[in-house]
Amino acid sequence: MMPYARETELASGLRVISLNMPQAQTVALGLFADIGSRDESSVMHGASHALEHMVFKGAGPWDVHALSERLDALGGNANAYTSRERTCFHMQVLHESWNEALELLAAMLCSPHLPQDEWDKEREVIYSEMAMVEDSPEDWVMDQHVSALFPDHALGRSILGTRSSLAALQVEDLRRYLEGNYGGSRLLLAAAGNIRHEALVEAASAIPWRPASRRMSRQVPVPSAGVQPLIREGEQAHLLISWPCIHASSGQRPLAWLANQMLGGGMSSHLFREIREKRGLAYSISSHLNMLSDVGTWGISCSCSPEHGQRCIDVLRQALDAFVRQLNERDLDRAKSQLRVQLRMGMDSVEGQMLYLGSRLDEPVLRSPAEWAEAVDAVELDELIEWTDGQLAKTALWTVAAPEERLPEMLSSLDV
Repeated sequence: MMPYARETELASGLRVISLNMPQAQTVALGLFADIGSRDESSVMHGASHALEHMVFKGAGPWDVHALSERLDALGGNANAYTSRERTCFHMQVLHESWNEALELLAAMLCSPHLPQDEWDKEREVIYSEMAMVEDSPEDWVMDQHVSALFPDHALGRSILGTRSSLAALQVEDLRRYLEGNYGGSRLLLAAAGNIRHEALVEAASAIPWRPASRRMSRQVPVPSAGVQPLIREGEQAHLLISWPCIHASSGQRPLAWLANQMLGGGMSSHLFREIREKRGLAYSISSHLNMLSDVGTWGISCSCSPEHGQRCIDVLRQALDAFVRQLNERDLDRAKSQLRVQLRMGMDSVEGQMLYLGSRLDEPVLRSPAEWAEAVDAVELDELIEWTDGQLAKTALWTVAAPEERLPEMLSSLDV
């Protein structure tokens, strides 16, 4: 069997992985750095996200304006993101322009200018980003929930940093952080689209990548449990629940995907039917998996009118108690079909495939979406019931955010 994607490790330690999609008109390129907010000290809190912004402020022979013009001239998409464990800089361009796109991405990561005057301005932009989170009830409650889930651990801190931590950061701090962490084996270059692997490796080999840097040891956290009450004035109450679950490279992922799909993964899911369709208690309710390299959670998020909050919690607890007993072959077949569609549809997306290749940082061997679809199909109802029962038997963290006058009655349903 031909491998799903081709991979080569360069002398610098950089790994190059690619998937040739010869009918595509475009190529998506991503430079993934195996570092995120969990790797930051308290002094450097927010540095990973700050660098995500700052590499666009001039690199190589281009100042900030010339770099922006060069990126726009390619006519594609250039973006970046920071998570708790990864930073990614990525572009999608016409296939004949991929070499130029790689040149720009490499310059941004290997020789960014990081001018102090641009940092002084960009710091204010990130402050505005923080204000957007604070103005969004869902985002704010999620940040509070994660903070309670991982107290006294870097995973519980905001990816954006704080106003005080960013105010103390100077460009020399950012430069030292970049030089110490963004190089060698901690980098992965992923490409998907109309591109030959040999040509990509040749181009990447000609780039003077930063030498390999030692990966920081990561303290494995244990998710907390209990109840977190939050006063949040507004027209909706918000509920978040998280149980400890599997990590990103676990072989139990097909079980987790199926259980999550059946619990709250769509309009035919158990929670959507019970909470919204049957009783009209909430506009939105869903379940979600959050899997990191060494720890994971399985969670539920729900928004409802404050006057429905207590009833919503009561029905939600009843639905969770009944979920495992109600699992059946028909629902399992439907969940398998939904996941097969999701996996196969993702194979058509050039950018989606590039982002999927980036998950190689979590995997000893990267399996194709088609292989995962086969693994999903192989799951039996008995093993799914056993796995789900074990997961939901764990103690969860409940976050309840509501107006002050409604909060006591909602907490009473949780025996607090």
